[in-house]
Formats: sequence, structure tokens, C-alpha cells
Amino acid sequence: MSDNQETGMRLNKFVAHAGIGSRRKAADWVKAGKVKVNGVVEINPAYLVQDSDVVLFDDKEITPQKNRVYILMNKPKNTITTMDDEKGRTTVMDILKGKIKERIFPVGRLDRDTVGLLLLTNDGDLAKKLTHPSHEVAKVYEAVLDKELSDQDFEKIKKGLELEDGPAAVDWINFPDQKNRKIVRLEIHIGRNRIVRRIFQHVGYTVIKLDRIYFAGLTKKDLSRGYWRHLRQEEIRMLKHFT
Repeated sequence: MSDNQETGMRLNKFVAHAGIGSRRKAADWVKAGKVKVNGVVEINPAYLVQDSDVVLFDDKEITPQKNRVYILMNKPKNTITTMDDEKGRTTVMDILKGKIKERIFPVGRLDRDTVGLLLLTNDGDLAKKLTHPSHEVAKVYEAVLDKELSDQDFEKIKKGLELEDGPAAVDWINFPDQKNRKIVRLEIHIGRNRIVRRIFQHVGYTVIKLDRIYFAGLTKKDLSRGYWRHLRQEEIRMLKHFT
């Protein structure tokens, strides 16, 4: 049965389409009791929302957004990739404050010290596809290390490492400038927490700077650090075809 029929829309899809997060994340929030339907906590993500239902997320009424928004940001350092921060630190949403009327959210995460490409949207379906491991979305990072990467360690990373939470395979790794082996680029499909930093740490290096320069076919061309822009229609089509 389709959740688009007259029987209603699944609750996790309803929450995702309200610009709160991906469907998978929305389902987690429902199960955690953060969503109410008609004043009562509803923990079943498959609950079918009716037109007459009032849905609350964190006690604030939400409704699906029809206008889809896609923002590409070149995230600066010391910025948190969250909707808000209980410690009062700067978030990516602060950069957009008052500039986007729709409620949007970051697709995936970059840690506080990592800079580079970040996609923000209210398209929960696309966010789910871009973050799900099965779609193997490509990401390219440029890392500045505390010392030159040796040939031996270069080959170890190229072949793939076994970290404490599983294998860490890279698609390719190279030096943009052969004369400076402290600067390394690599492409990965995996999206585990701080994975690039942990890859280098595993072979004895500390990442001093980390920049995501490519994400799912998108690049930082004409996008300075700390700035953002709306995706072009051809980029949106590319993303949806890509996934």
C-alpha cells in the first residue's frame, strides 16, 4: 500500500517532509517520543497521518513543506553541523539565519574543525539517499598532515585499512603536489564518524586541516569559505539521478 493514497502519509515521511531531517532520522525521533499526534505521543513511524491530524515535533506544530530548497555551503571552521547547539556554539544554521524561510537541515555531518562542502535541504527523500551506505556517494577530501606521508603508509591506505569499527577502503589517494607530501587527497564512499582523520591516525599521522572539496558530483567552484548558494536546476537533477 502506498503512503500517498487517501489512507494518509506515514508519520516518519510527514516529519521528514516538514524539513526536520531524513526519513530514517525522523523514524528515530518518532520512536524516541519526540512526536505527538493530536496531543498524544506517537512512537510508530508507520502511523498514517490524516488531514485532520495535528502533528507536533518538540511541542511545535509541523506541516510538510511543498517548496523544496537545496543549499550548497562551503562550511567554515569552528562551525557545528547541527540544527542548534546546547553549548551556544556557532552552527551552520546560524550562517543561514533569516535568509531561508523554509526549515532545512544538513545532509550528513562535517565535524567542527572540518571545512568544505555541505548540502542543506528540506528534501527528506534525497537526504536519505545521499546518506545511506547502499548508494555509495563519493566524497573527496584534502588533508594537511603533521608530517610527510611515507610511501609505505601511502600504500597501506591505498590497499585499505581495518579500523576498530570495520574496514576503511579508499577509492583513490594521491598528492596534488608531489613536492609536498604533507598534503594528500583521497576519495571515499564510506561516511562513518571522523573517518578520514581516523584513517591517517591509524598509520601514525595527525590531520591538521581537512577540507571536503567534492560531494556527490558537487564542487566548491566559485564558492568561497563561509558562503553558500542555491543549487542550480541541473545540479538538483544530477543529484536525483545520481542517487
